[in-house]
Amino acid sequence: MTVSDEHLQAFVAAANRVAAHGLVRCSSGNLSWRVDEEHVLVTPTRTWMADLSVDQVAVCRWADGAVVNDSIPSVEAGFHLGVLRARADVRVVLHHQSPCATTIACCEPPPLSYDLIPEIPFYIGPIGEVPYLPPGSQELADAVTQAMEDHELVQLRNHGQVVVGVDFNDAIQKACFFELACDVLLRGGGEARPMSEADSAALRSASRSRRANAV
Repeated sequence: MTVSDEHLQAFVAAANRVAAHGLVRCSSGNLSWRVDEEHVLVTPTRTWMADLSVDQVAVCRWADGAVVNDSIPSVEAGFHLGVLRARADVRVVLHHQSPCATTIACCEPPPLSYDLIPEIPFYIGPIGEVPYLPPGSQELADAVTQAMEDHELVQLRNHGQVVVGVDFNDAIQKACFFELACDVLLRGGGEARPMSEADSAALRSASRSRRANAV
């Protein structure tokens, strides 16, 4: 299978939507999409998702990360490819920096629970955390890949978030729901209270049943 113009256009449209939802600023953040078992599309280095064009998209080989066109992929391509190799169940990886979630990623201590709204336990589940590591480093790529093995979204301390999805809608929705929960936490000024563990567990169970029935 070869990467078609339709694939490139769909990827650009998704990157534009990420920016439109306020999940990134200027050239921050990056996006990847496993098109097939050979190719991965990655946003290029130092580009703005809001202005991304088809001719800028980097096309990489999934197996070894080699770039097969003239574009230079994001410096974070290492963890995008690592996560996609580790998670056969997902096709999209999004690294974003939404305002409220990133504020909390810069605060100590992290919240005991993000389960303030049903969408968190149902669509995302427990939130992972990765300590601050230099952007673009192998250490960060390894840490994110490991954390994403059993999480749908992780907080990168003093950096941002990484979320995965079966498609673009899934990844963007998770990122937006998480930003909403973090907004509630901040607006609550210490008064916002998470759902009970029993209610959260029931929603996580319902989510697992939904995914099992969809297979």
